[in-house]
Amino acid sequence: MEKKQYPLQNNYLSKKTFLLEKYNYFILLSIVFGGFLIFGLSENIKGPAIPEIQTDFHLDEGQLGFLLALNSLGYLLACLFTSALSNKIGIRWTGSIAFASMAIAGLCMYMSSTYTFLSMSYFLLYIGNGMLEIGLGIMAARIFTKNTGMMMNLAHFFYGLSSTVAPIFASSMMQWNITNGEIGWRGMYVIMLTFSLLPILPSLLAKFPEEISQEEEKVSYRYLFRDPVAWLIVAILSCGIVSELGIGSWLVHFLVKAYNWNLKDASGMLSMFFLFFMLARLFLGPLTDKIGYTFSILIFSAFSGICSILAIVVGEGGAILFAIAGIGIAPIYPTIMALLSKRYPNGTGTAITFTVTFMGIASVIGNLFIGYIIDAVNSFFSTRGGEKELIGLQAGYIFIGILALVCSVCCLILFITLRKKHAVL
Repeated sequence: MEKKQYPLQNNYLSKKTFLLEKYNYFILLSIVFGGFLIFGLSENIKGPAIPEIQTDFHLDEGQLGFLLALNSLGYLLACLFTSALSNKIGIRWTGSIAFASMAIAGLCMYMSSTYTFLSMSYFLLYIGNGMLEIGLGIMAARIFTKNTGMMMNLAHFFYGLSSTVAPIFASSMMQWNITNGEIGWRGMYVIMLTFSLLPILPSLLAKFPEEISQEEEKVSYRYLFRDPVAWLIVAILSCGIVSELGIGSWLVHFLVKAYNWNLKDASGMLSMFFLFFMLARLFLGPLTDKIGYTFSILIFSAFSGICSILAIVVGEGGAILFAIAGIGIAPIYPTIMALLSKRYPNGTGTAITFTVTFMGIASVIGNLFIGYIIDAVNSFFSTRGGEKELIGLQAGYIFIGILALVCSVCCLILFITLRKKHAVL
């Protein structure tokens, strides 16, 4: 005989289902927010470490540029296979592999005795970072269906939060004494990257969006290749991210080499940059939903570019402008993710993968350019000593500021294009 279900029993089951879904939602939020915390930590501890790495391995600026370009190359490689891997084994295991590979990379960096092995370790680290960021981006786009701009910026706020404290923690940790010697950049990397293992546990407990709903994506790569809007978004994100990563990677090096700042003060300025960066994502996120994603990026990227260039023009007295530039550069990435989720609602994963893949290519080229621009300008001028090195460093940093301005110009073109189609976002 079929068992009857009474209204009271149905209400109990509905309430239980609601609580389970809410519990799962908070676990997913902890993974997204915690993942961005780990990502910001692993990405930005390299600032204080780079001068020490350069000294230990006797590297010139071109070799440093190549080392940083490997970061972007690892990210690019992750773009090529992460989407397919997540479809095959799920985001749960893809994310767990990403977290584990980052911890393994820390051990490899500790053991590195040659520039080649160090480069391979960096490469592995950024494969893990790339897998992580793509997975988090797709997951966030599926979770944050309301107030998308605000929630995307809030998620990326946690990246800014860890990025703010990462340089200070890293520079302080490098001076810790264990067994009658400083742990240096090697020990610092091992300790910091071990934290990447923490989000694996909630990843094993959560029910991920792809397991809840498997909607077929209607947007294809062929369609995106033919869509001018998609390419404008690629250009905007590429310029914005290369500028952002350029500041994070080269600011400490610039202040130490150009103005003879000590490592602690230079790292403090980088932390100040990420403080502005973090607060911008926290407070400007709601503004992007109100004034529009495209127009927001146009304004913010122009502001960042102007600040970066003015900092060079003014000189050492205007060094605070390096940090203030973080206000403009911070909202670009999360706002682009929000724009993609609204522009391509039936194929957000495909659109994100397409965009960040070409962004990765641009990042490789951009990081190489910064290093080799510095070397080329230094070689061109016949002056010697500190002045010669200063001119090259200034040229490299001006390039970073120009990229932010190009980002703004591309956004203006996108705004005009979408307005003609009555589809401004």
